[in-house]
Amino acid sequence: MRRSAFPFFKPAMNWKIKNKVFSLISLIMVICFMITYFALQYAYSIYDEQLYSKSSQLLNLSSSGIESELKRLERLSFSMATDSQIQSLLLSIDGNTPEFEKLRIRSYISDKLVQYTGYEKYVYSVEVTDKLGEQALAGQSQVVSGAKREMILNESAKGSGESRWILPDGEDATLIIAREIRSYQNQNFSLERIGTLVVRIRLENIVDDVIAGTELKNGEMRIASGDRMIYPPRLDNAGLSLPEAEEWRHGYVIKQLNGRPYFLTQIQSGYLGWSYHSLIPYDTIFNKIILMKRILLIGFIASLLAVMAVAINFARSLTRPIEDLIGRMKQVQKGDFTLMEAEPPDPVTLQMDEVGQLHRTFRMMMQQINELITENYAKQLTIKETQFKALQAQINPHFLYNTLESINWLAKTNGQPQISKMVEALGFLLRSSISLREALITVGEELEIVMCYITIQRFRFEERLEFEMDVPDEARKLMLPKLTLQPLLENSIHYALEQMLEPCLIRIRTRREPGKLIIVVEDNGPGMSAELLEQVRKGEARTRGSGIGLKNIEERIVLAFGEDYGVRLDSEPGKGTSVSIIIPDETGDYDV
Repeated sequence: MRRSAFPFFKPAMNWKIKNKVFSLISLIMVICFMITYFALQYAYSIYDEQLYSKSSQLLNLSSSGIESELKRLERLSFSMATDSQIQSLLLSIDGNTPEFEKLRIRSYISDKLVQYTGYEKYVYSVEVTDKLGEQALAGQSQVVSGAKREMILNESAKGSGESRWILPDGEDATLIIAREIRSYQNQNFSLERIGTLVVRIRLENIVDDVIAGTELKNGEMRIASGDRMIYPPRLDNAGLSLPEAEEWRHGYVIKQLNGRPYFLTQIQSGYLGWSYHSLIPYDTIFNKIILMKRILLIGFIASLLAVMAVAINFARSLTRPIEDLIGRMKQVQKGDFTLMEAEPPDPVTLQMDEVGQLHRTFRMMMQQINELITENYAKQLTIKETQFKALQAQINPHFLYNTLESINWLAKTNGQPQISKMVEALGFLLRSSISLREALITVGEELEIVMCYITIQRFRFEERLEFEMDVPDEARKLMLPKLTLQPLLENSIHYALEQMLEPCLIRIRTRREPGKLIIVVEDNGPGMSAELLEQVRKGEARTRGSGIGLKNIEERIVLAFGEDYGVRLDSEPGKGTSVSIIIPDETGDYDV
């Protein structure tokens, strides 16, 4: 037996399994809990919580300042859109207005816009488009394509008078507030569209003023709308690679960006739905905490490895014998019981704990099972052979057949055809019974035996016996054990026909189930009570004959084809009895 690498655990080898498991788990839990609680909890809580608190507070203040300014500019756009003078000037423009008058009106509108935005350092320009598609401008002119202009007008129309925010793009780097100007001065108060207001905002200037003097001024703030980056305007989105939504934990995540580790914090805007991110570099702000965290992490890993080494060696006393027992069970699963007999005792089975006792008990159990299986198999073979020979011996052998041949020739010579047919049928039954060449015959050959038996019985019972047979040619090619159907016909005559005064109908028919052919032998005799039917099914009912009947037939079918096949018996008092023989169907699809 190999010596343990930790001899001080040797006294524990014979402990009970529950004591071993409890000791091992307790040891690991105590060590891991002490290291985790007094080291990592301290470092992680101080480091991550303070960093998150600081960056979150700063990000909240910055986002609040930015959105407050955007809300103010939105209110300014509402004031311009509802200005009574601008409304009156826009209402005065129509298709009949002379060109010089249109120019004068647009000049008045531009002057009014300048009054609103002259001192607004974040407003890049303000445009008012009238019903005729012409513009009045205050501020710097922004040249955009017709498609861009059409998109702005369509987007403003979706707001139905409310403001719509249009994000910067490659063609126009400004943030746009667009809204329809609707008239409220007409008598019907119809709020018809009389123009469109477009306010272009320098978002970069707003952000720079809000974060001025903070750590976010060093390019460590990002604003995004969905997957689209809004600020900084010239940031390479492909190089940023912000985390996916499912990566965030408690509002922050640690990730490598452009080769440097960053602490990322995000908050979600409730006003515009934007997401604000702060990126704080690890290596420039918290060098000492990072160093302490790494030292503690290395110490924790080293302690954990030491604990695991002890635990693995200690657990071998549990896993090795169990794995050996599993291997023996797999051998038994394959049907190999002999391997349990010749194996010498090994160190595993010498242990005095539960696993060692289980090994010894399993070994003795397998030896007993192997002996019982061998003994039972030999007995079953003897019983089956005896029963089958007894069934074949129900009809007297050879010398009777020769005698019947002589009677047959004598009947023909004396002109007795009925006697001749009966003797020929009886001779065929004797020949089939004597033949031991094959245990399985075709359904067609079995039906020939049945017809010979029926021929004999018809001479006996005459018009009281009515017989019908409906078996397709395809079914006649299937195989079944010899002398399967004839005993069933004999039972129908004994227990049905002989008990009746009126004619008795005995019928053989077939039907199919998936992969199975069912041959049904049924009669319209008196049937059986439920109690007697259950006794017959269990093989407990007393029979008139030799005692070899349905049970014998079923066992021979199971031996030949398997447990999925056999005999099914159904009967009701006054409605007759039905016996179904179930055999494999290998003929393919056909109608039965």
